[in-house]
Amino acid sequence: MSDIQASPAVHAPRRRRKAGSFEAGIGMAIILGWLLLALGASVVAPYDPNGLDLTAVLAAPGEAHWFGTDNLGRDVLSRVIHGARIDIWMGFVGVVVPLIIGVSIGLISGYFGGLTDTVLMRLVDVTVAFPFFILVIAIVGVLGPGLANYFVALALVSWVAYARLVRAEVLVVRRLEYIQAARALGYSDAVILLRHVLPNVLGSITIYAWTDAVMVILAGASLGFLGLGAQPPTAEWGVMIADGQPYVVQAWWICFFPGLAMVTLSLGFILVSDGLARRLRVSS
Repeated sequence: MSDIQASPAVHAPRRRRKAGSFEAGIGMAIILGWLLLALGASVVAPYDPNGLDLTAVLAAPGEAHWFGTDNLGRDVLSRVIHGARIDIWMGFVGVVVPLIIGVSIGLISGYFGGLTDTVLMRLVDVTVAFPFFILVIAIVGVLGPGLANYFVALALVSWVAYARLVRAEVLVVRRLEYIQAARALGYSDAVILLRHVLPNVLGSITIYAWTDAVMVILAGASLGFLGLGAQPPTAEWGVMIADGQPYVVQAWWICFFPGLAMVTLSLGFILVSDGLARRLRVSS
């Protein structure tokens, strides 16, 4: 009887682990699907994304143009597929660069403490005193519109969240016995940080990075919508939504399909993040 009662408790973690893997798998499938479309855009897209067809201006979705055309006769489907290149690139670069900066600063701040920690955390406090999106817009406004300047703005702002998260983890890890043992054995600070401290903070950082990719993509599309990100005639989802705004009543498809693409790609990143978070909770 006791064996029967114990069996649900034994198998519950396994079910949760499978559920987390299922979510992450669906999310990765969505992301990989968009990535394959982006890599093969020149082959998959039926038309030139910037090709004008003045005889098919604002054409509704149909057999010739599955997603319709915009106000210049450009095929919306082709522009959505080519736009995936830029938006995925924004999500990758906009996460990797701030992650490297933030993790490095967080490791140094949390491990060494003292004056180093005080100075770096005051820099963090100054940065977080301003709303994230407003600060990004201000930096891009000063540097000028364009994707390169958007990446610079992200590098100057987005590292703060990673630094704070890593610092909090390191403050706990550095007091553990194996870290003290490594110090007693004479390992250098660099070796301790890279081989013993960093691996213990990668789990939470990885989960946050997947979630942060959604914010980076949405922020980049928002800047494109405002005319500060990717510039026309570039096929980028935010730019496409901005182009279709004046025609949202008579030609809803110009805004709808790039918006739908943005939602599905973001959903993929969110599902991966949730799946990894559930796996981490189960394993811990």
